[in-house]
Amino acid sequence: MQVTIHRGTHEIGGNCIEIATDRTRIILDIGMPLFNEDREPHDSAQLRRHSAEELRRVGILPQVPGLFEDGPAPDAILLSHAHEDHTGLIRHSQNEIPIYAGVGTSKMMLAGAKFAGQPTLPRHRHRELPSGQTIQIGDFAVTVFSVDHSIYGAQAFLIEAEGKSVLYSGDLRLHGRKPGMHRSLIEAVKDRAIDVLLMEGTHISHPDHWGPNEYELEDEITELVRSAPGLVLASFSPQHVDRLVGFYRATIKAGRTFVADTYTAFVMHLLASETSIPRPESAENVKVFFPKFFLETFEKKRLEGFFFLMSPARIGVEEIRSNPSQYVMLFRPSMLESDFGGTLPPGTRCLYSRWTGYLDRPDWQPVKDALTKAEGDLIEVHTSGHIFHGDIIDLVGQLSAKLVVPIHTFEPEKFQAFLSTVKLLADGETMEVT
Repeated sequence: MQVTIHRGTHEIGGNCIEIATDRTRIILDIGMPLFNEDREPHDSAQLRRHSAEELRRVGILPQVPGLFEDGPAPDAILLSHAHEDHTGLIRHSQNEIPIYAGVGTSKMMLAGAKFAGQPTLPRHRHRELPSGQTIQIGDFAVTVFSVDHSIYGAQAFLIEAEGKSVLYSGDLRLHGRKPGMHRSLIEAVKDRAIDVLLMEGTHISHPDHWGPNEYELEDEITELVRSAPGLVLASFSPQHVDRLVGFYRATIKAGRTFVADTYTAFVMHLLASETSIPRPESAENVKVFFPKFFLETFEKKRLEGFFFLMSPARIGVEEIRSNPSQYVMLFRPSMLESDFGGTLPPGTRCLYSRWTGYLDRPDWQPVKDALTKAEGDLIEVHTSGHIFHGDIIDLVGQLSAKLVVPIHTFEPEKFQAFLSTVKLLADGETMEVT
């Protein structure tokens, strides 16, 4: 068995890994990179518009035989989760390659495609990856494990063939709402001899970086909502279901009504049967806001049924303005001008729960100005979607792999400070699993 990391050995995001025998080739993730060579965030919307040739010319499309161009194609693509830095190059891959993804990942990709311009998972290519089960793909036995990450449906893969095994962590953390997930993973593999662990290391360079768990964050959000004098705007990704649950629960505990935008309502509707999230169309303490952009595009996106389903719960800006202290409302910067007319109610508080770097983007400056004019405030209330430095050390120790190969990190060499079993690879380098 051979392992080649085509992208991701020295960067966060853009994962693309090939595992092969003489007869079978599979690709683990097929991501669009998050950052350029200067570690500045890419404009993902702009990259989505590029052709395969343009992406190849600027070094973003990895050179994987048969994946993006004619030639013997890999036997399968496996997606660990629906974030674009793991799925973003799907549309450039050969159309006949099956794509294996969990139900949660397929639902999050559907929501992202409908509302955020993110990659589509072609229905004819999709094969289900059921968590807790083993499937056979050519020479490979693939066992699938649910893991906790900042998006619903994330998975890790144990891949076995020719008497060898590779465990791919995907993106994960130990401080979410479901800590039992990583314990189940450890329990399942503790008696197996893991030859290679492909381990994400987003925070390996930051030993002092720490944050609350999702339950502690929920308590913090609750107090911030309770103390807010007016409207509370909540800025977070609706695909981050742990955070969605936290904000919803905080809203109810503070005695307010949760106002989902249509993107968030779509996610809530998709997952209502699988989570504790209520159905937005029928919950007493949930209203649905229809942004102007949604009203202009829902027919083109074939969301007429969703429009009518959510209409009984619909709420407008004027109703929110009439009693702003009653609501916690999902918000994105584009809504300031298009839906609020450039002004916010007095005393508006914006709770920002995303990566802090996005606040430096130009679209957030008008929001900051509007909050200042409203005598409101913007408060960051967040915890990472990735495993912290100390937890990496603990988890790697418990998994007891013979060899650890860092991925999804700018500084893989940092693993060598606490592990003697680290092997560093360069993008495109092939390693024989022995």
